[in-house]
Amino acid sequence: MSEKLLIKDVMSKPVTIAKSAVITEALDKMLDLGVDPLIVTNNGGVAGTISRKSIADILGSKKTSAISPTKIHVANRTDENFTSAYPDQDAELLIPLLQEYKVVVVLDEEHRLVGKVDATDLLSVMLPEASVENIMQIAHTIHPGERVVHLRRKMMDEGVTKYVVIDEEKGDVVGVVTETDIAKSMRSFRENVGDNHQEYQVRNLFVNDIMTSPALAVDVETDIDAIKDLIITKKISSVPVLKDGRLVGIISKDALLVAL
Repeated sequence: MSEKLLIKDVMSKPVTIAKSAVITEALDKMLDLGVDPLIVTNNGGVAGTISRKSIADILGSKKTSAISPTKIHVANRTDENFTSAYPDQDAELLIPLLQEYKVVVVLDEEHRLVGKVDATDLLSVMLPEASVENIMQIAHTIHPGERVVHLRRKMMDEGVTKYVVIDEEKGDVVGVVTETDIAKSMRSFRENVGDNHQEYQVRNLFVNDIMTSPALAVDVETDIDAIKDLIITKKISSVPVLKDGRLVGIISKDALLVAL
């Protein structure tokens, strides 16, 4: 009989950011390390988390358009809705927790931060037992000629953080665009365009200006283990699924977690 897997066997080193840091520092750290979200600390304790989505939201907001991204602090976008666990608890407890939260902070008996577990950590040691067709989700799509302001509104209205970019005439997958692309592009835009010109010039920013292209994609017949490995090694949140070269769905880390 194999030994029970514990949280300390799954957890990895926590990646943190101070609550007093600025959001550009947080975004750089996320991009450099391929992590999302970061754990926010304050006076040695865990204060919450900050994600790429929250940074994209604040940089795309008119309310902060006159403020330099290097002047906006992590404290302004810290999400206090997180959960915790302990190293010696059963790792099976992580499955329902990570279906609700993006990260589980791991604390010792004195409530000091000693680790974290996210979807990547858990999927590195557990394999979903399902076929691609059974767990793939509906792929949300957008055309490359759509304005970024419209994309951001769609993300907010639909609660979606990743769109597959489809060529309007041929229907081919030409890229993907995510909250990460929004955050990076809006940071660059805000740093390089003066306050007086932002409202006008942001309307000249299109999806094909910021999307990731070409897009990584998998065939519907691809083994689920290979898809999991692709998502982990490429540090991506999801991957489009094709059948006969046409988009039929998307596989995300969330879908893989549900299949555990």
